[in-house]
Parts: sequence; structure tokens; C-alpha cells
Amino acid sequence: MRFLLRPGWIAFVVVVVGFAVACYTLLAPWQFGREAQREAQQHAIDVANTTPPVPFAQLVPGSEVAADDEWRQVTLSGTYLPQAEALVRLRVVDGKPASEVLTPVRLDDGRTVAVDRGSITTGDAQTVPDFPAAPSGPVTLTGRLRVDETDTSGRAPLTEAGHLQIYAADSRQLAKATGTPDMVEGYVQLAAGQPGVLTPIPVTPATTAAPFTNGSYALQWLTFGAIAIIALGYFIRLEVLQRRGRRERKASLRDALAGRDLDPAGDPVEHRPDQPGTDGRDTPAPR
Repeated sequence: MRFLLRPGWIAFVVVVVGFAVACYTLLAPWQFGREAQREAQQHAIDVANTTPPVPFAQLVPGSEVAADDEWRQVTLSGTYLPQAEALVRLRVVDGKPASEVLTPVRLDDGRTVAVDRGSITTGDAQTVPDFPAAPSGPVTLTGRLRVDETDTSGRAPLTEAGHLQIYAADSRQLAKATGTPDMVEGYVQLAAGQPGVLTPIPVTPATTAAPFTNGSYALQWLTFGAIAIIALGYFIRLEVLQRRGRRERKASLRDALAGRDLDPAGDPVEHRPDQPGTDGRDTPAPR
């Protein structure tokens, strides 16, 4: 087993063991965690669907939407601020490129909240088509509370074709890019039939689309980790057998070269006619 101390084998063992450890301590728990989050999200949606809308100020009395209140239905009254509107780029709706339209609403209590009016279909080059502007004057809206997304693109907001465009539904990024004060952290996803709504963002039940998807991925990672360890043992055993076979072949070759495989008369040991048992008797034949 001293071959395991060679650099190549050390690197191989470290990689395989590291992969197995990652499967059991990082990758599988990560997928199980995502499964738990998906189930929690679905539970929140189910509860929100059976709870009638309440005033926005009742659930959001301060400056941000609480994560525990996400998906709850609320009503709010105020005035759209189309001059602070932005498009959320790189969305996909029904398999087609799309953008979501975020338009702030100045509430009657003086605060501002971002409202996701829905999606618009864009071209493959993210070409923005004409879409209806938000209505002017006071409006009363119904929608769902959502917490801000995290922008992982690393890209700065840009302006194309007269539209400010960002890469996440993030009220903080919207407020910074437009200079809108008193913006509540979080936003409201507008329901169908509301003033200013475009194509409503669907609230799709997660469990009906792919039951236990993340959990099955987690089990796959556990299986991959076990296979890696089994494969490591197999390759080590295979190397041991190969080395043993080479040693035996070398020993046989040395014996042949030295004549140790012959008797004093020059006959090969294995073909001696007087070897015990070769003619069916227990004693050698007399000379």
C-alpha cells in the first residue's frame, strides 16, 4: 500500500474524499434546504390565498416588508409616479424574453412603495415595446407583498429607449437609481384587473410543478458521494492486484533466468516423470 504515498495517488485520494465530503456536508444539505424553502413558500401562498386582503399599513407599518408577511394580499391607495418607473430585465414568461415593470406609488400616508405592474414581452435583444402607461390620479390597488430580490448580476442600471432598466425587482435599487425618497423596502405584486396592471405575474403553486424535485437532487448527491468512495476502494484494490501480479511475473522470470525452475537433470520441475503423484502412485518410480 506504499503506492498511496505517491503524489499522484495522494492527489487522487484527496479529490475523491473531498468530493464525497462536499456531497454529504454541502451539496445534499443545500438541496434539502431548498426543498424546505419551497415547501415553506407554498405554505405561505396557500395561507395567503385563503386570507382576504388587508390595508397595506396594517402589515407594513414601518419601512420594509417583513419576510413572514410575503405573499399576503393587501390593498393600498395612492398615486402612480411614472417618472420613477423602471423595467426589470432578463425575465422569461411563457418561454419568451420579458421584462417586468416597476412603478412606484406615493401612498396617502406619504410613503412610497414599488408596484410590480406585471410583465411585457421583449425581443431577443431586449427591445422594449410600447406598453400602457400607469393611470394618473388617485388609485386603489390590490396585490401581494413581496420582499426585495437580490441583484446578483453585478451590472449597473442603464437607460435604453427612454426606459430605466435594472436587473432585479429591488425597491432599494429603484429608489437609488431614481432618487425617490421614503421608499419602502419590498414591493407589491399587482393582481389581475387592477388599475395599471399589464400581464400579471402568475403565482404558480410550486408543489404541483415538480414534487420533491430538490429532495431528489439531494438524494442524487448522496448517491454520488457513496459511489465516489466505492470507486476509490475499487481502484485501490485494482492497483494492489496489478502490482501483485507484476511481482509474481517478475519472480517467475528471475527463476527462469536463474534455472531455478529446473531439476538437477535439466528437466522442468513441473514435467518430472518421477514426481510423486504423477503416475497415480505415492512413491517415485525406481531408477
